[in-house]
Formats: sequence, structure tokens, C-alpha cells
Amino acid sequence: MGVADATVELPPLTSAPRRLLKHPRLMHYNRLAALVLIANLAFLAIGWPLGIRTLGHAALANLALAVVVRQQYVVNFFFRVATWAPTSWPLKVRWTLAKVYHFGGLHVGGALAGAAWFVAVAVAVTADGANTPLIVISWTLIGLLAGIIATALPPFRSRFHDHFEKIHRFGGWTALALFWTHTLLAAPDPVSVAVLGLVTFSVALPWMRLRKVAVRIERPSPHVALARFDHGVTPFAGSSTAISRSPLMEWHSFANVPAPGESGFRLTISRAGDWTGSFVDDAPERVWVKGITTAGVANIETLFTKVVYVATGSGIGPCLPHLLAAEVPSRLVWATRDPRTTYGDELVDEILAVQPHALVWDTSRHGKPDMVRLAYAAYRDFGAEAVICISNKKLTWQVVHGLEQRGIPAYGAIWDS
Repeated sequence: MGVADATVELPPLTSAPRRLLKHPRLMHYNRLAALVLIANLAFLAIGWPLGIRTLGHAALANLALAVVVRQQYVVNFFFRVATWAPTSWPLKVRWTLAKVYHFGGLHVGGALAGAAWFVAVAVAVTADGANTPLIVISWTLIGLLAGIIATALPPFRSRFHDHFEKIHRFGGWTALALFWTHTLLAAPDPVSVAVLGLVTFSVALPWMRLRKVAVRIERPSPHVALARFDHGVTPFAGSSTAISRSPLMEWHSFANVPAPGESGFRLTISRAGDWTGSFVDDAPERVWVKGITTAGVANIETLFTKVVYVATGSGIGPCLPHLLAAEVPSRLVWATRDPRTTYGDELVDEILAVQPHALVWDTSRHGKPDMVRLAYAAYRDFGAEAVICISNKKLTWQVVHGLEQRGIPAYGAIWDS
């Protein structure tokens, strides 16, 4: 295992304008959402005044964007295109391309703009007053969309995530049915029917691949379960699989850990709440899966010549497939409580076999380290081009923002789904 350098001096901050652009509130996720809203305002300004049919098309186009951009095939396509760039391209270009996982900003922008356009549709339909059923459906749909958006805001979503997930799923399905009803009542045109058909297919596609599969659970400690699958699917490194014990209720995504040259894959599931706690304590023999394996943030590694992986606790799970595949030279910094007791000797030895110079910081012995300094020390000593952090929200932002405001490309999950 590597030697820790928690006292390394960090490089100076970049200029104030550059630091401002790297502020979390101006991250690419928010920029994309703002871009969608600005594009809609421009369309409104250019086309004013707009008829009811045009308002309806604008609402459907934005809501289609909000749905389709989350489709698993579309997500994988985004990653494939963004990571196509060779490492010979300028670092600034690759730095930006690697922000591809912020695509959720398009979802937010489309949802907000679509809802706003539909309010305009409802007002216009109400003012016309000729179709009472259409008016009722319009305002019912607006109330439903308002509820979905309100419960998706961070204060509710972070405190009541299970409720948010159910409202988003069942509310979204109901909204789609109401959109179909509204369109049919309003004398449908080919464009509206085609767009709604695309949205419906996009929503249904993952559920068309719903199946129950066998799983074998190993429990190295009361804190962790290693779930092994071998049902004819060997996912690519850096992808994730959503699993459930009750398919209409809770779904949880975990990073796939395929072993090179072997069929099947593993999931590392740590105790982090009621569902995961129940999974660890009462290991199932079969679970539900749906859709296809989907690219995750760490797939951006191929845009760089060398990367540093920074993980805490079970964050090692999303890093492990990349460490095993070794497609890009990497160095691991992992801070966790008593790694061998928590995750088992077999897993730790597997990590050290491919990362002999990894820094594994035992927090039960040494306390919590300054992860920004550890990350920078590894970045400097290894000659890396980027840092990828997989941890909890607070620490991920500490590492990502702490490095980016010093001119170092850094990436981490943004909890947008």
C-alpha cells in the first residue's frame, strides 16, 4: 500500500473569474438547464404571438426532451460520443467533454420549460372556453406536473427519496396518460402523436426487459453484501444495474463489477439505509432487474492518459471495475473503516493485486483524512491528468471543487437521479 502525504501543500487557487466558473452553482448541470430555458425564451421572443397548437408543440417537445434524455440507450450514446475523443486532443477540450454525466441538466430544463409551456396552453384553452373536458384535463395535468416538480426539488428529494421515487414514477405514468387524453381531445395532429409515441416507447422500453434473476450473496461483514449474478449478462466496466425486490416500489442502482475473462458480475452493496440494511441482513435468492446496463461517471477515464481514483467506503464499488480492467493507468486513494474486516480479505487482496501502490487509509486507526490533499498528492506523484471521486455528496464536492478551483480536472457523481 502507498504512503500517505496528508500534509502536502496544495497549489494556489486560480484567478477569481476561473474560480467563479468552477463554483458548484455554475456546474455544467445547471448550465445545461439554463441553456434549455434560454433557448425556449428565444423561441418565444422570435415567434410571438404563438397559437395554441404551437404552444402545445413547444410543451411536448420539452417534455419529450426531459424523458428521452434519461433513456438508458440515450445515456450510453452520450457517453460513447463524449469519450470518443482521443487523448491527443487539448486537455481543456477533454476536461469539458468529461462533464458529459451532467446531461441531467437537459432533463431539468426540459421539464421546467415543458411545464411552463403547458400552463400557457391551459390558459389559452380556458380563455377559449369551448371544450370543458379539455380544460379540466389541462388543469389536472398542471397540478400533477407541479407536484412532480416540487417533490423533485433537493429539500424533499434528499429527505424523502423513496417517496420522491414513487411520485416520480407513478406521477409520470399518470401524466403521460393525461397527455394522451389531452391530445386526443384537442384534435390530434401527426406531430403530437409521433412525439407522444416516442415518449411512451422510451418510458416502456426498460420495463419490457423486466425479469427476475438469481443472485448469490456473500457477506464479509454485517456492513457489506457482495451480490453475484450470472444470468447471461456480462456488463461493461463502469456500468450500473438497477435491482429491486418489489419492482413497482423501490429500485436501487449499483456499479457492476465484471471480472476480466469471466462471465457475470458483482455488485457491492453497503448498509446505507432501510433497503440496503434489509438486503444485507435478509439476503434474497432472486431479485428483479430491468432495462440495460447504463454508463456511469467513471467511464470518462478514457479521455485521460492517467487518472487518480478517490473513494471512501463503498465508493470502491464503482472504481473497482475500472481498476480491474486497467484500460487507463490509474492510482487509487481509498479511505475506509477497517477495510479487511468490512470488505473481506479476498476483495482487498484483489484490489491490491492490480493496485500495489494504492493508498488505503484505515479511518478506524488514523481518523478521517484531508481527502483533497491526499487526492492532490496522488495526482502530482502519479503524473495524472484528472481525478475521479466516488464518495458521499459532501465529500465529493469538497474534492471536486477543491481541485477544480486549483486548475485540476476533477469529477464526481452529482446525485441528479
